[in-house]
Amino acid sequence: MRRSWLAPFINLGHFVDHLAMLVFPTVVIALAREWDRSYSELLPLTIGGFIAFGAFALPAGWLADHWSRYKMLLVFFLGIGASLILTGFASTPWQVGLGLTLIGVFAAIYHPVGIAMLVAAPTKLGSALGWNGLWGNLGLAAAALIAGALMDVFGWRAAFFVPGVLCIAAGFAFLAMVPDPGPVKKTSKSIGLHIDRRTMTRISTVLVVATACGGVIFNSTTVAMPKVFDERLRELTQSSFGVGALVAFVYTLAAFAQVAMGALIDRFEMRRLLIAVALVQIPLLAVAANLTGWAMLAAALAMMLAIFGQIPLNNAIVGKYVADEYRARALAVRYVVSFGVAAVGVPLIAILHRTEGGFKNVFLVLAVLAAGMLAAAMFFPARQAAKPAAA
Repeated sequence: MRRSWLAPFINLGHFVDHLAMLVFPTVVIALAREWDRSYSELLPLTIGGFIAFGAFALPAGWLADHWSRYKMLLVFFLGIGASLILTGFASTPWQVGLGLTLIGVFAAIYHPVGIAMLVAAPTKLGSALGWNGLWGNLGLAAAALIAGALMDVFGWRAAFFVPGVLCIAAGFAFLAMVPDPGPVKKTSKSIGLHIDRRTMTRISTVLVVATACGGVIFNSTTVAMPKVFDERLRELTQSSFGVGALVAFVYTLAAFAQVAMGALIDRFEMRRLLIAVALVQIPLLAVAANLTGWAMLAAALAMMLAIFGQIPLNNAIVGKYVADEYRARALAVRYVVSFGVAAVGVPLIAILHRTEGGFKNVFLVLAVLAAGMLAAAMFFPARQAAKPAAA
């Protein structure tokens, strides 16, 4: 057993987490045809899962800090695998919705626990978060690709069964190969190190607003993308695997934005990076509203580069300014806001998709939210006003 296996398993967990949460947005396309239901009718089955994804992050973070981060990560692997398998046995919409909610409960464990373990003592915080983010986004890509391929060959149930078995196997491998590092040491008297309360409040407020707006944008685009491609790229592909492959292509390339952002985090102040990311997202979301074919594919790639690039930024703020023993709880609050508010994206898509503009209206609303994120970023303190804490 070696500690060197810890970081790879943390990154694997990020891959698994996003894969599990994004299987259904691809499955729903085939399920709508098989059950003779509309996309707008079945997509809301994911709402419970996304609410749980945010809501259960808080108890997960508390348990991690007070019980064991290691054991919580083990519960994550085994629980999410069992939930995927259970969902694959569903025969009615309400059973699918219940299974997706259970997946969300266990998926909620990862971010406050895994990220807290990752940022505990890295040599380069930005680089560690960037590579971890890459693995998470590869999970998004794999979800569309794997689900599409398994549906075409074995049916939609296999899209849940196969990842579920692999998650459980990963859990047992984690238990066998990674030693328990023990409980988190209690040394800090306050949540923020070397930062006055006023500055910490300002940082927290900006983070909450950016997290809320960014969460809706991230969730809406990743949930809607398979259906967007199904409608707007029909001249390129007409199969579930083809749609999944194109989504996977976009997500895989866009995932490297997190590695690049990780390098930038280690070199530049947060305020400039937050402003730059928001400035790029606004026009790209607005342009994507009216495109089809190859132009839509190119716009989607640029758009997702900007959206994925924001993720390590938000985590780096917590990693730099929050004491280690409080990080799981601080990250839990961040993800309660991010994924809790992000659940709004599902009914937003379902409602706007039924309107005359369809996905055009979805992208325009998301562009407005990106503008709100830009406004919040303007208030983030400059480097001299908020010196990062030592780990």
